[in-house]
Amino acid sequence: MTLLVISPDYASHLLPLVTLATAWRDAGERVVVATGPATAPIVRAAGFEWTDLPLGRGSNPRVIRAEQQPPGEDEALRGFFAATRRGLVETLLYQARARRADLLWDPVGRAYAVREAVARVRPDHVIVDHLAFSARLALSADKVPHADVVLGHPSALPVGGEVYGFPTDWPAAFTPAPAELAELHKACRDVRSAFTAEWNVALRSLSRTAPLVSDALAEHGHRLLFNYPEALHDRARTTLLPPHVFLGSAVRTETVPDDIRAWLDADDRPVVYVSFGSFLSARGDVLATVLTALRSLDVRVAVATGSARDLPEPGRDWLVRDFLPQTALLARAALAVTHGGNNSVTEALTFGVPMLVLPFSTDQFAGAAAIERGGAGLALDPNAASASDVIDAVRDILAGTAPEVAGQLGVQLRTTPGAVSARRALC
Repeated sequence: MTLLVISPDYASHLLPLVTLATAWRDAGERVVVATGPATAPIVRAAGFEWTDLPLGRGSNPRVIRAEQQPPGEDEALRGFFAATRRGLVETLLYQARARRADLLWDPVGRAYAVREAVARVRPDHVIVDHLAFSARLALSADKVPHADVVLGHPSALPVGGEVYGFPTDWPAAFTPAPAELAELHKACRDVRSAFTAEWNVALRSLSRTAPLVSDALAEHGHRLLFNYPEALHDRARTTLLPPHVFLGSAVRTETVPDDIRAWLDADDRPVVYVSFGSFLSARGDVLATVLTALRSLDVRVAVATGSARDLPEPGRDWLVRDFLPQTALLARAALAVTHGGNNSVTEALTFGVPMLVLPFSTDQFAGAAAIERGGAGLALDPNAASASDVIDAVRDILAGTAPEVAGQLGVQLRTTPGAVSARRALC
């Protein structure tokens, strides 16, 4: 038996998919991962076969920096970071307007490359990232059964009257104006129409018989897998989803270097883990506010600074690196301060860690709202929160019921790992 995993050339997408694939590896089956060259070392380190399949202009082996991206993608990243400084609506407007270049890059050319990869590998099962639209276009055109893995909040797949790119929810800290939301909703509808038209043109060039679609952004694979805890998803929305499986989480095992293990064992004070992920670490101004706040609390701090620069002087006994083994730190943390990306959220919850979420973009707003309403943490507006706001939120989380709620969710998520659920769904 052979499993083919198809992922964009981004570590944040590839890592959970590779983790799901370990269930096939552990069963003695062949695993081939099709992605771009930047993340090939991750594939090989996991012991899987790699086949070259770039699915977009950009790449991110671990921490993304605009200056390391190809021409065009560098300016797009800088534009995105600038938009996050203007708030929820401006960020989502920017992302909506960039959607066709981001999600449907070279659709026919990439579809032919996917066809070639499938012909080479001859898989029995296929797992593909939901956001790899060009890959899913090829699989749909050729009627190749595949499992579609939604790695973000489940609202990344719109249902009912939802429009892709328009947030289904956001935390109470955000108060977008009705007129701005109306503008965003119209922009998302316009993008949906243009995106669907481009999808259908590409689909028809690949297949004369495949049925055209009315909303390409709502399309999904034969099997639908959500890398998300069902307990945090709105029950009313769950009833609207197509047949699906909630995987809970796909948490990788990381080797802990001796120096980091020694740091973890050196003190009994609670550990706060801070990371804004591979993209949003560029918001060093917000990270600086968080670090300033944490200096006044009796905690130890582990900070993955990513691409942030000019940060305040860290505490004397802090652990500060541009990259840290996240799951290893979360396993010992009392609190995570995060942007609310899917990996950070699901990994923190797996280890029963409550969160302070400062969301910047896409489905991070819906995810932050779910965490807050589910009682597993609190959310702040990153562009409005002061150091005193962060101090108050950290104290409220640690002194309240969030650690207990997160701990109970962690027990549930650890009982059946996502990789086991994924293989059961396909085999």
